[in-house]
Amino acid sequence: MMNVKSLNHRRHEEDAPSPPEDYSAKPSKPWPRPVDYLIREQRLMFVLLGMALATAFFIVQPGYFGNSDRPSSAARFFDREAETRIVVRPQVSTVPAVFSTGAKIPLGLRRKPLRVVVTGGAGFVGSHLVDRLMARGDSVIVVDNFFTGRKENVIHHVGNPRFELIRHDVVEPLLLEVDQIYHLACPASPVHYKYNPTNVMGTLNMLGLAKRVGARFLLTSTSEVYGDPIEHPQKEDYWGHVNPIGVRSCYDEGKRVAETLTMDYHRGDSVHVRIARIFNTYGPRMCIDDGRVVSNFVAQALRKEAMTVYGNGKQTRSFQYVSDLVEGLIRLMEGEHIGPFNLGNPGEFTMLELAQVVRETIDPEAKIEFRNNTEDDPHKRKPDITKAKKLLGWKPKISLREGLPLMVEDFRRRVFDNGENSR
Repeated sequence: MMNVKSLNHRRHEEDAPSPPEDYSAKPSKPWPRPVDYLIREQRLMFVLLGMALATAFFIVQPGYFGNSDRPSSAARFFDREAETRIVVRPQVSTVPAVFSTGAKIPLGLRRKPLRVVVTGGAGFVGSHLVDRLMARGDSVIVVDNFFTGRKENVIHHVGNPRFELIRHDVVEPLLLEVDQIYHLACPASPVHYKYNPTNVMGTLNMLGLAKRVGARFLLTSTSEVYGDPIEHPQKEDYWGHVNPIGVRSCYDEGKRVAETLTMDYHRGDSVHVRIARIFNTYGPRMCIDDGRVVSNFVAQALRKEAMTVYGNGKQTRSFQYVSDLVEGLIRLMEGEHIGPFNLGNPGEFTMLELAQVVRETIDPEAKIEFRNNTEDDPHKRKPDITKAKKLLGWKPKISLREGLPLMVEDFRRRVFDNGENSR
């Protein structure tokens, strides 16, 4: 049965008529003529290559055709993007930072606000720095344990969505997402730093934070790293003359170690750092009775007490107003140079001369009481600020006789109106 069907099937195939010899299958539908031309003649590759070259030429040379002072829209876009990246997240780079002191933001391009943390931001200097950062539009996080800081110094910013206040001691780690770190947290007067030295651990934790989040870090060091100096005035390359086991060494050596850690993190981990060496600073919001000479003299004169002079009163200091210091810190943070930089007023006064200025400002009848000098008290202190003038374009503007009355008004209000508020 199967064989028959197979035979019938083959027979059917054999009986089917064969196509004529000139028969050909229907050709497939051809490409449109322009496309077929490009493919067959291999022109497509040359067209794409020409477009790429033309695009690259107009991006690299935007002013070749027309006014070279007006970049093309594409160039302006790339320039804006590059500048925004550098401002928002400053990174360690061999390329100079875009926000150097001489840099200007292009016309029509608003400066992008930064997220900044200020440790010790409720303190004397820190609160004035916070005011400046808030005024320019940054978002500011204040970290303070209120050992010497006061909430009243920053209370006027509470409620502002760009302001945060965290009660925290920097000797414990802290994780935040920020662009810049101003590290000011450390007791700066003998009364406080002998009781609670925090230089090393606090600096180590903040450097670790800067490393983790890629933030720029500024250390506020001190003129105390020079100790009782042999060189006068003191330049940044002077290594100092410090007693490593004296009563002041917890502060002096602590700040020296903090500078060492800062430079080690920069060299070893490419952390973007800045170092400021701050000389004696005065102004509103200083702690009353904190042991520093200006606040001591002003508070004693206001209370009609004798001004206490230690030793013979011939030791010298240089005094800068707090707004000058804040300007220097901001220029240093946004400049291109690591430092260290001396930030101080080179005007030099003996303790007796300072007492006379306080007399002239508050009470010409104020008396002076002499006491034995404290251990390791420096005999001379005067900054050489040539480096800051040249590289930061900074110098102090307010003299002692101009700034002291502003501090006196603040102290008078706090001493009398607030019932002897010693903070």
